[in-house]
Amino acid sequence: MKKCLLFKVAVIGAGAAGLCAGRHLIVEPDRFEFDIYEQQDDVGGTWRFSTHTGQDQYGIPVHSSMYKNLRTNLPKEVMAFPDFSFQNCDGRSFLHHTEVLFYLEEYAKHYGLYEHIKFHKLIESIRPLKQENMTEWAISFSDVITKEKETYIYDAVMVCNGHYSVPYFPEILGLNNFKGVMIHSHDYREPQDFKDLKVVVLGAGASGIDIAIEVSYVAKEVILSHNTPPKTCPLPDNTRQEKGIESIDESAVTFIGGKKYKCDALIICTGYLYHYPFFEPSCNVEIGDQKVSPLYLHMFLIDYPTLAIWAVPKLIVPFPIYDQQSKVFLKFLKGLIELPSPEVMRAETEKDFNRRLEAGFKPRHAHLMPGDWQWEYDDALCKLGKIDPVPPVVRNLFRHVHHLRTLDVIRYKDTKYNLVDNKTFEQVN
Repeated sequence: MKKCLLFKVAVIGAGAAGLCAGRHLIVEPDRFEFDIYEQQDDVGGTWRFSTHTGQDQYGIPVHSSMYKNLRTNLPKEVMAFPDFSFQNCDGRSFLHHTEVLFYLEEYAKHYGLYEHIKFHKLIESIRPLKQENMTEWAISFSDVITKEKETYIYDAVMVCNGHYSVPYFPEILGLNNFKGVMIHSHDYREPQDFKDLKVVVLGAGASGIDIAIEVSYVAKEVILSHNTPPKTCPLPDNTRQEKGIESIDESAVTFIGGKKYKCDALIICTGYLYHYPFFEPSCNVEIGDQKVSPLYLHMFLIDYPTLAIWAVPKLIVPFPIYDQQSKVFLKFLKGLIELPSPEVMRAETEKDFNRRLEAGFKPRHAHLMPGDWQWEYDDALCKLGKIDPVPPVVRNLFRHVHHLRTLDVIRYKDTKYNLVDNKTFEQVN
């Protein structure tokens, strides 16, 4: 660990996680100098909607997976950073994506982060420079407009580029033979493209269900295909469920079990890949089947813990957890807390992975945190960082909304909430 008082920190990405990192860095100018690198025109990351699909105006793969009508699947009372509330939004709890983007823009302005952000900068390489008893980091980047390349040296790196930008396509026999409309949810923008079509939506996560419901209002028929337990709540009249897809031909899909269905369109909602193309081999970062390793507490790079990665855990309340991670990481940099030895960190990480397998998780669910798993994770961060946990009211409301969604997936977003105190919320409609 560096012994001098001032740390130079590189933050990769100016989405929610990167802005949160900057918010905590900027309040200690005597301890931290920092730059935030962002390849887009402005802040917001995946919340910055783009009509483009494929590549943007600079020839870079489109980062955002927002679609035109997306509303949050968590209420703003749960989503907010702990020290910066959402605007009133006419009392609504579930917000349109443009309102979340506005919130992030205001957050960046409030904390004076814009002067620290280098826009239009594409990170090309992150490389550790081993010094005696410490590691520095060489960050190489290019300007997406001028193509000019530069390299700066930092003491620590906070990787905050998210994991909702590179689509995951499952291996399905005949997938590339389909002649109808086929897109990943990453490229889905609006339902009118599916008017009067017979549509199969593969995947019943948050995006799969939301898109299936939205498309159902214009489509002839929608099949929600998935391998999770059947949804027992009401679905639109023209929507039904089937098992996952076993194979595909030019005009039809065959579901597991042999049932064949002729369709016009296939929307693949199977999630995203972890993607860190800038890590040099010397970083020792391994990305397997939806598993990033070796990471302690799903964030610290065990071999070089002055580099950490945000937004690796899935199925969490993102903004509050990002805030917790930032507090813990900066405490570590300042020497206020100590990490276990690399051997202990590896052993604990392996224990966490094996516990998941014993609980019925698949190997690709290494970073999945459904239900109370995320609160156990928060508790582990708090124990290491000696910080307060996410407030009980946030945990309680998250549980409530998760349950309500299982009962009424069509209308649960119409519910409004108020936070009464640190433990209690109320439903106001």
